[in-house]
Amino acid sequence: MATYIARNLFRRAATSSVRRSTTHANSLANASLLPSSLSTLSARFKSTNAVINDDHSLDHEDAATNPDATTIADSITATATASDDKDEVVNDYTSDKSRSGTPSPWAVFDAWGAGSDIVPPLSTEEESVLSTPSVRIPMTEEERAELPDEADILKAYDHQLKNKSSVHFGYPYNLMYNHSELYEFMKYTINNLGDPYITSNYGVHSRQFECSVIDYFADLLKCPKDGYWGYVTTCGTEGNLHGILLARECHPDGILYTSQETHYSVFKAAKYYRMDAKSIPTLPMGEIDYDLLAAEINKNRDRPVIMNVNIGTTVKGAVDNLDRILRILKNLNIPRERFHIHLDGALFAMMMPFVDYAPEISFQKPIDSIAISGHKMLGCPMPCGIALARKEHVKKVEQRIDYLNSVDTTIMGSRNGQAALYLWYSLRKKGVDGIKRDVVHCMETACYLRDKITEEGMSCRLNDLSSTVVLERPMDDKFIKRWQLACEEDIAHVVVMPNITRQKIDKFVEELVECKNTYGRISPVREGSPLNKLACSSWGGAGFSPVGDYPSDLH
Repeated sequence: MATYIARNLFRRAATSSVRRSTTHANSLANASLLPSSLSTLSARFKSTNAVINDDHSLDHEDAATNPDATTIADSITATATASDDKDEVVNDYTSDKSRSGTPSPWAVFDAWGAGSDIVPPLSTEEESVLSTPSVRIPMTEEERAELPDEADILKAYDHQLKNKSSVHFGYPYNLMYNHSELYEFMKYTINNLGDPYITSNYGVHSRQFECSVIDYFADLLKCPKDGYWGYVTTCGTEGNLHGILLARECHPDGILYTSQETHYSVFKAAKYYRMDAKSIPTLPMGEIDYDLLAAEINKNRDRPVIMNVNIGTTVKGAVDNLDRILRILKNLNIPRERFHIHLDGALFAMMMPFVDYAPEISFQKPIDSIAISGHKMLGCPMPCGIALARKEHVKKVEQRIDYLNSVDTTIMGSRNGQAALYLWYSLRKKGVDGIKRDVVHCMETACYLRDKITEEGMSCRLNDLSSTVVLERPMDDKFIKRWQLACEEDIAHVVVMPNITRQKIDKFVEELVECKNTYGRISPVREGSPLNKLACSSWGGAGFSPVGDYPSDLH
């Protein structure tokens, strides 16, 4: 087999510059600049407005310039057609196996120290080094001789990760961290197998650090002393699987209620555990429709309520009103022993306790379990999270395992002890003040991004208590992939994390405007589509002035 590339070719440093977006074409004739209110963080007014092309379609010249734009529009339209007329219907998830929830938030890379500069992309030689044929594992020495060596491959891979990390906008990961003091411990196989509070015979563990992390979150969320239990998970999904498992064990005949904009892992739990589940429509901002929720619970009063409450939805960053949901249960005379409330905390449960005057997330309220992602706000080189629950619920899943000399209470058997160590280190180093600074940075910078996009006359929204900026979906797929935007039908979003700076935002908006001027703007793919809902006045904000024939308030 022919040699792919001579090894010394790959040792050259990358010098290619950042690819510029395509040059400006004529601006859209009727793209109105909407009034912008540069509000302060404390006000958090949502003053942006949805803008729609007057002709409700892409200009033919724009479509011809970018074939991808037509492909994107066709693909979205096909998906949207299947979604028509479903937004206002409570779906019985047990009998309706159509797609529920929202796209996965998981990215395809991990990184250290994202920094403030945008790193140039890979050279052609480096891309070749990382191709599938080049990284394959050889079976013979003859095959090995024809491949790049491991040092060249890893050098190119490091450059790729630095580049991808520097233009990472669409997923909720804090890529700005430094755990160099912990590198020494990566040589150990640290496994917290079994229950975190009952030591097994395996001695290479980090249980003391894991319990310290759980105690921290128990204090933060005001858990009753000696009345809580938790563990460090592999991710937020595992935390949701565990919390809903506890709910099912407490209420075997219960119905799971959650919003249509819930993370897909909650619907996965319903499928795994063969639970009846109701997918409740949402308000335009992404919160659950409380009136429809109340009506659905009232129709099924003979069965216990298992309620998933979103503390930040995946796409819009909407926070369900926990207190209002508790009032619904009280008004319907649902006794405490007949409901279980699980909170999908994901990103925002690590932010809301540090936001002044935010609604309180607390076990002083009648909640039962919560899942929080560890790698998102804190930053960690491996996905991880925290599951926290009332101790009496965990007894229902506890099982003695002689092989471990411990008990089985977790979803996973072997558990990554490195994750517990990294979370402990981050919490100790940052402290309460450090985490609060990160949270304030995210929310202030999200306001800055919202206002910059609004000033350019594009549709953009930002929920209260959120750092997720929702915008109209760009028409250039290369732009979406470059900035790694998460999309849903005709909208996209940016999740502002500590590693996103105003300098990077300025560059992002500059390229976004170039994309708009070159390829045009997307039109709503259907009535009631996510882009149409950005136009709803229930988002609030001054200077609301809808453009085009599409309704401005669909709710």
